[in-house]
Amino acid sequence: MPLTLHVLPGEYAVCRLDPQEAPPAWAWAGPLSSVTRTLAELSVVCAAQNVPPEVEAQRGWAALELQGPFAFTLTGILASVLVPLQGAGIGIFALSTFDTDYVLVPESQVRKAAEALRAAGHTVVD
Repeated sequence: MPLTLHVLPGEYAVCRLDPQEAPPAWAWAGPLSSVTRTLAELSVVCAAQNVPPEVEAQRGWAALELQGPFAFTLTGILASVLVPLQGAGIGIFALSTFDTDYVLVPESQVRKAAEALRAAGHTVVD
């Protein structure tokens, strides 16, 4: 199933906070933010420029938005994106929402990721 992916503007960071902390105000600015809490951590994905320097974070991610929405009954949506990226040797960080999925790739490899996805039949819009 050919998909359309949009490269979102800006650099993103994946942050790890204490699970007891409240989601920080800085997490919410920008075109994409996600907060996930488990018993072990509070993970935040947001614009890298918003992350305070003292926060444990992996910066340097680019975000690709899969054009949705996708029905919950569809299968293989993420696999159709992740398999070509794996074949190109590109690591990912994946997020899902009610309507769609997002794949973060290292900013330094976003062009290589777009090439691999296009070769697999997908459309990538910069």
